[in-house]
Amino acid sequence: MRTANRTTAVLAGCVVLLGTSCVWGQDWPQWRGPNRDAKVTGFTASQTWPKELTQKWKVVVGLGDSTPALVNGKLYVFARQGDEEVTMCLNADDGKELWRDKHPAPAVTGGPAQHSGPRSTPTVADGKVVTLGVAGVLTCLDAAGGKVLWTKDEFPGVWPKFYAAMSPIVVDGLCVAHLGKEGAGAVIAYDLATGRQKWKWTGGGPTYASPVRMMLDGAKTIVLHAETDLVGLNVADGKLLWQVATPLRQRYYSSVTPIVDGQTVIYTGQGTGARAVKIEKTGDGYAARELWANEDVGAGYNTPVLKDGLLFGISDPGNYIVCMNAADGKVLWTDTTKYGRFGTMVDAGPVLFALPVSDLLVIEPSREKYVELARYKVAQEQVYAFPVISGNRIYVKDKDSLTLWTLD
Repeated sequence: MRTANRTTAVLAGCVVLLGTSCVWGQDWPQWRGPNRDAKVTGFTASQTWPKELTQKWKVVVGLGDSTPALVNGKLYVFARQGDEEVTMCLNADDGKELWRDKHPAPAVTGGPAQHSGPRSTPTVADGKVVTLGVAGVLTCLDAAGGKVLWTKDEFPGVWPKFYAAMSPIVVDGLCVAHLGKEGAGAVIAYDLATGRQKWKWTGGGPTYASPVRMMLDGAKTIVLHAETDLVGLNVADGKLLWQVATPLRQRYYSSVTPIVDGQTVIYTGQGTGARAVKIEKTGDGYAARELWANEDVGAGYNTPVLKDGLLFGISDPGNYIVCMNAADGKVLWTDTTKYGRFGTMVDAGPVLFALPVSDLLVIEPSREKYVELARYKVAQEQVYAFPVISGNRIYVKDKDSLTLWTLD
């Protein structure tokens, strides 16, 4: 009887923890979260926001702009330490290291040298962790113990001008990555379990944007921004289903992940404004029909979040937080504070979290005007990685450290 009572008490405690959903929250297994749309589920907004966040721990992990992945209470961190790129698994509760793997990485030179660490976010799927280093080396590790399962270096010594930055995507047991450089690259799908190549598309080199998934008349497709085209590829065989020309403009580099809403794709980039296209069936193929174009305002180095028919991001030009109507591309409001070109935006349900420099902003998702609910200092310099929000926990990777903050 005593054992039964103890078991009942433990179960009751678990129910309380699960019911609050403010302690653990959801996983963040890849670039921009579970669905690559920067949306967090199960977050409960505070009635009264605290004056400050509580710092639970801080660990030096190495240089890089890569966002950590969070899965089942473990953080998978990809960073640079000296002349090596290191993949680390940390306990999400206390930041203690559980395992690590490392491999040599070339020196990052020229303009990008101030960002010598990896840009690509690890992808965790089916018990595996996939990373893409600055030199385009793709590595798959066992998530439990860190054993290297396979490695690919399809274009040795070749990488984009500002080094590899796209984050691999896993769909139906396939790991898809855009490798190579401008004018000499390929989208390649590998069997996640074995590393065997399944298909290869050579229609364009990589940019700095990451691919997303789209359902097209029931078929799974990959949408990605190649160097001169926005394209849709069939997940099963890599066949090109549709494409939209996006010619280069002056110093334009595509760094913004396409935004998928059903069969509508919204795309933007530095100096190009923003556009929306609808992918439609035409005869025995597909075509993209333009829905709207805003030549004046878009996003340059941040991917806007789509929420309730609205786009929230950092404007290009101007570098202000902006709200646009996703139905027609018109600007509804612009904040008056000017930030840098880089930043992140997360949809947490009742609120938005923005991290445009080193302050974490809590914003009301209003279509009328900019409403800031709270502001917290989370770093001493520009943060490029996404804040990973899970329940009342906020993990922030700055230049060389990872910190757990909580909303107590």
